[in-house]
Amino acid sequence: MGRASPWQLAALRMRPFARALVSAGGPLGLAVWTLGYRYRGWNGAAAHPVADARWALDQIADRYGEIPAALVGHSMGARAALRVAGHPRVVSVAALAPWLTEDDPVEQLADRTVLIAHGDHERMTDPRQSYSYAVRARKVTSRVCRFDVRGDGHAMLGRARDWHDLVRRFVLGTLEMQPLDPEIANALQDPTPEGLRVPLSRTR
Repeated sequence: MGRASPWQLAALRMRPFARALVSAGGPLGLAVWTLGYRYRGWNGAAAHPVADARWALDQIADRYGEIPAALVGHSMGARAALRVAGHPRVVSVAALAPWLTEDDPVEQLADRTVLIAHGDHERMTDPRQSYSYAVRARKVTSRVCRFDVRGDGHAMLGRARDWHDLVRRFVLGTLEMQPLDPEIANALQDPTPEGLRVPLSRTR
């Protein structure tokens, strides 16, 4: 177990998402924070990313009060974001190419809005697991959707604009800074399996 670095590829890949959210949401009052983990890896029962995410949410609540939070995470970070969704400040979670297993709980997602997106050229995490997780999540919250990002893989580089745009629409919509995008709203309302296997449209 080593110390995490802000120059790791996973951390660098999330910076464009943060910039896109600041650009679109900053004028509307959106504040964006990025979390740097203390250690590399999940580290078994210690689940260090979960502890770090809870700490960050507590810090935001202590400083700014009862403001709603939307979480965005990729891979292991998506797993951590889903795990801490029960925090009282969290209203929504966007889990991108999440690393999930059948043992990951869903009870903490009650009353939250959840978006999962996975590329069909994935080599690092299993899209079948994210689909299974979404099915289980719909048993505790009706507001779950899942998108298939066709033609892209774990790094989310082949269709980067589409990933960034999806997150922007989801975050601003679920924080009620703008109307929820129709593509996402329809996916949330569609039954299983249609609402959990939605082909992500290409950004115009």
